[in-house]
Amino acid sequence: MGYIHELRKVVGNRPVIMVGATLLALNQENHLLMIKRTDNNRWGVPGGAMELGESLEDTVKREIKEEIGVDVKDLELFGVYSGQELYYKYPNGAEVYNVSVVYIIRNFNEEVIVNPDEHSEYKYFDVHNLPEEASPPIKPILRDLQARIN
Repeated sequence: MGYIHELRKVVGNRPVIMVGATLLALNQENHLLMIKRTDNNRWGVPGGAMELGESLEDTVKREIKEEIGVDVKDLELFGVYSGQELYYKYPNGAEVYNVSVVYIIRNFNEEVIVNPDEHSEYKYFDVHNLPEEASPPIKPILRDLQARIN
């Protein structure tokens, strides 16, 4: 049980600030790896919440291993996102204001094995033709990615 789960026992579903790390994994054709979440049935990208005592790079590495079964290195900082656009209310009613530190990997060609507890499938999408059903808190990140990739 992680930090956020323990915190929820105290604060319930009230809004909290949740710091996390996210990965944009692009293959050789600049197609983005996306994973379909089981909690809201929307497309997302690998990542998750920071645990106590963890660095952000450790967070993204742990989450990537947990979610898609891949060990990552050679991370490049893509950006830091926060604010009203990253507010999210989970299907269970829990509210968060995300602070997302986003990393990017290019020429990603690892074998992906999704964790069925969190995701139902994965797919690579052309950066300029991403699914409409993207999870709301990653939409600002996806807009920036589209603007940076020709």
